[in-house]
Amino acid sequence: MGLLQRHLLASVAAACAAAVGLFGFVLIAGQALRDLLGYVVAGQLDPATAARLLGLLVPFVAVYALPIGLLTGVLLVLGRMSSQHEITAMRAAGLSLRYIARPVWWIAWVGVALSLALNFEIMPRAQTEYRVTLLEAVRQNPLNFIVPKTFVRDFDGFVVYVNERKGSELKDFWLWKLDTQKRVTGLVRARRATIALREADDRLVLTLFEASAETRARLDPEDFSKPQPIGNSDSLTVELPLDGVFRQIQAGQKIMFMTFDELRARRTALLAKGAAASDTERRDLTRIAVILSSRAAGSFAVLAFAVITVPLGIKVSRKETSANLGIAVALVLGYYFLDALARMLERSPALHPEIWVWLPPLLYAVVGGWLFQRVDRA
Repeated sequence: MGLLQRHLLASVAAACAAAVGLFGFVLIAGQALRDLLGYVVAGQLDPATAARLLGLLVPFVAVYALPIGLLTGVLLVLGRMSSQHEITAMRAAGLSLRYIARPVWWIAWVGVALSLALNFEIMPRAQTEYRVTLLEAVRQNPLNFIVPKTFVRDFDGFVVYVNERKGSELKDFWLWKLDTQKRVTGLVRARRATIALREADDRLVLTLFEASAETRARLDPEDFSKPQPIGNSDSLTVELPLDGVFRQIQAGQKIMFMTFDELRARRTALLAKGAAASDTERRDLTRIAVILSSRAAGSFAVLAFAVITVPLGIKVSRKETSANLGIAVALVLGYYFLDALARMLERSPALHPEIWVWLPPLLYAVVGGWLFQRVDRA
């Protein structure tokens, strides 16, 4: 390896590592705010568990940060070198564009290998452990779902509000019961209440004291033209199911976060059923094919981004970081827009969506190859 290639390799590798770290941090922060902040505020996650869950998010965000970071790093380095005429000097010395870009290809192929490992093994295992860890943490502290001065909507068919809480003692308790259209069909208010967990069926048992209850017509609960029946009670018991909370954490765990071997085994089992497979199983078969193809295509995107970024970075010749970042963002948004369009075909198995998910990386690779040839001949 020549001196210039070592210089390019070190520069591009450092820029790519910094860009991957930056985008990874942004993605982890967004994911943590969406998934974990509510549990942390409610006191259901201790710092050690929260830190572990953040660590398990790293492989998931790395799947997206790796291609974006490589694209940005290559664009920044080559754009700066081109604007400072370093690329021109190399080519004037008789070095071809293929020779100059060779370190970028090495880094891109390493990125492809790492992305394949992340997509098919590391990320699915980390996501499974992430959901199991989060579920167990929530199960250990389910009483903390009742947050004072907050409308709690985590329970299926209920909204809860408590003005004050001390341990298992609640003061000024409100409970609204909702129908399937989210309309209020009943209201219970109590001066105070106690809360306990029944682990046998994952339910919170609330004992209300000095309670008043109001019921509404089931067919038209929003009709207030007639008086609403109101009852009073010295003691009343209400049960809140935690199924919705746990179901939300477990959502998508079965297929989306399977490893490569698990997906192949599941696909083999579904194919063996043939015509006897149910509609749900046939949809699962299509989904498995799309997941396998999209993970492979997403890994190939690392190389496709490198192919299109090398000639684009040299041609644009901008040394300003903000301008190069803008170009990188535009390329990324264009890629994932095409990817989203391809994934929409998952509902139409006859159109073979597992093939269409390859369109974005192949399109970028073809356009990049054409641009590379043009720049190389210039």
